[in-house]
Amino acid sequence: MGYRTRRRKAIIRRRIFLSLCSVILVAVIGIASLVIFSLSKPEEEKTPTPPKEEIKESYAKVLSTGDIMVHTPQLYGAKNQNGEYDFSHFFKEAKAYFKNYDLNVANLEVTFGGVESGKFDGYPKFNTPDTLADAIKNSGLNFLITSNNHSYDTGLYGLKRTAKILGDKGIEFIGTRETAEKPLYTVKEINNIKIGMANFTYETSGSTPGRKFLNGSIIAEEANDLISSFSYNRIEEFYHEADRTIKDMENQGAEFIVFYIHWGEEYQLSANTWQKSIAQKLSNLGVDIIIGSHPHVVQPIELIHSEDGENTTVCLYSTGNAVSNQRQEIMDSCPTGHTEDGLFFTYSLRKYGEEVTLESIDIIPTWVNKYLENGGYKYTIYPLDNIEKYGFNATALSKAQKSLERTKQLVKSGLNECQKHIGCEETL
Repeated sequence: MGYRTRRRKAIIRRRIFLSLCSVILVAVIGIASLVIFSLSKPEEEKTPTPPKEEIKESYAKVLSTGDIMVHTPQLYGAKNQNGEYDFSHFFKEAKAYFKNYDLNVANLEVTFGGVESGKFDGYPKFNTPDTLADAIKNSGLNFLITSNNHSYDTGLYGLKRTAKILGDKGIEFIGTRETAEKPLYTVKEINNIKIGMANFTYETSGSTPGRKFLNGSIIAEEANDLISSFSYNRIEEFYHEADRTIKDMENQGAEFIVFYIHWGEEYQLSANTWQKSIAQKLSNLGVDIIIGSHPHVVQPIELIHSEDGENTTVCLYSTGNAVSNQRQEIMDSCPTGHTEDGLFFTYSLRKYGEEVTLESIDIIPTWVNKYLENGGYKYTIYPLDNIEKYGFNATALSKAQKSLERTKQLVKSGLNECQKHIGCEETL
């Protein structure tokens, strides 16, 4: 082999080597470029991490008071020179308190039977002018419970008319209804918090099967489905109905359950065995708060634990009278003055995310003052958290102070126990 041939082959091998080196270099440069590009990729081109969703917080503030009654002397005091009835004096001191709450509840223990039901009258068959509804609405009371032993005082007509008047005036209510198609309970939404509310009254015994009796009188068959009630003699039926009602309200989104019960014995300062046993059963079923009426005096507040340990219930056995003419000087069946006493029971709910908790509870004692003005007697509810601000004369001041002490003696211990349980400030 000659020199030229060897040189040519060497040149070929060199070219092949250089080509391979070039290919390898290009590959290395390509890989390096990919790495550098990946490392230098702008932040905005990366998949962003979704921001944490802000947990929402809301509150609902509720006030409940006792029995609104209009006895005959109250009618006389409300009638003006034009023959019209003005009940605004009932609430002139309370309305400032109602403004601080989202929902203000009272027990309407009269009927609006109209002139068609006869004359306006007080006990034993309450037929009250419609202007009471106007005074209620104007005061800031915006929710009524209407199932009680006086719901049928003006018969089927008065029962239906009462529901119609309240509806026409835009006042929400539960416990009775004008037609069977309307619900007897409600799920009330306040600031994104849904409160299930039901109202029942006790029935009296009767001799006609399948019929309801209120205050010892049989009611029309049509009215059976228009009044939410229970019988002590058929108490298991009530428990089944209460359970269904709770489940229905929960299916409608209720996050907190409140039962208003008309029960107990008039003028007794403590709960009877029926109140105790019913309250325990309702706690077992999951009721969060029970608020009672009918005794016309304040009864204690109690913390009840369900038998399975899963639920705790705050039970106020009786709110007493909001306003009435049951004055100490005429009440032979209760001469202690307790029928002049009532209270505002208040509670606040907090919703954080999906959890609703009882944030606070409190009681403001109230007293009804009867006084002469413009030739007639007026009746006014006075909240007693600051008695001095009213400028009472010596007699009224003494009565108000005694009322405050009576109510504190009944509710302070139980209230403070409930407040300790939920971890809020102890009052009274």
